[in-house]
Amino acid sequence: MRIALFQPEIAGNVGAVLRLGACFGAAVDLIEPMGFAWDDRRVRRTAMDYIDHVATTRHVGFDAFRKSIGSRRLVLFTTKARQSCYDFRFEADDVLLFGKESAGVPPTVTDSCDARLRIPMQPQVRSMNLAISAALALGEALRQTGTLPA
Repeated sequence: MRIALFQPEIAGNVGAVLRLGACFGAAVDLIEPMGFAWDDRRVRRTAMDYIDHVATTRHVGFDAFRKSIGSRRLVLFTTKARQSCYDFRFEADDVLLFGKESAGVPPTVTDSCDARLRIPMQPQVRSMNLAISAALALGEALRQTGTLPA
């Protein structure tokens, strides 16, 4: 299982997702450009020493990322989807994709995904924090596939 972040804008969110990946054994892909310098101390402050325990790959753009994952299924999490992530059957080698905090992903990226899912939430709110969304999605995917850490 992998987590992919499309053009993330907030260093603290990336740090939190790196820590999440370390804790659950999920690699993290970062699709550039990012909205901050990679050496931003806020990444390390949030990820702490967990950053040394997660496989991280940076990609120069979406096309390079898409090519790197080959035939693995790309599952987009978006507030625009109709299907709940709790009604979806995950596979152990899925790549869970999350868009940038301010705008999600463009239609060309959406169209290239194999599935589009949403995390159910109250209708009066717009969206969840990126790292919290990734945690909920990854936890459900690992639970379904029987690959949660012991």
